[in-house]
Amino acid sequence: QVQLVESGGGLVQTGGSLRLSCAASGRTFSNYNMGWFRQAPGKEREFVAVISRTDGTTRYVESVKGRFTISRDNAKNTVTLQMNSLKPEDTAVYYCAASGAYGLIVIPQYWTYWGQGTQVTVSS
Repeated sequence: QVQLVESGGGLVQTGGSLRLSCAASGRTFSNYNMGWFRQAPGKEREFVAVISRTDGTTRYVESVKGRFTISRDNAKNTVTLQMNSLKPEDTAVYYCAASGAYGLIVIPQYWTYWGQGTQVTVSS
């Protein structure tokens, strides 16, 4: 089992920044690809960003490229999502997730472990 706990959400104005953190415990953190997903009211959960467990390769959904940065610290068992130039459409509950699968899979159903989520609200 891997336990994931997110922090750092909140209310920010358009154009502002937030930094989400996810602390992992349980199994060996470096064995897992780590990702961030989000879910807005009335919408399906969608992929935001992923970082590889092997070489740090990252992948982003098109709508956040150039604004969001995912990073990981295997020594501290943490993954972060730096979010800049936030827009109202970024408003959602953000979830940290872990996957032991090979490849940077973006489909939520293929991710094994999930945090409880943290709310991000961007006001216009």
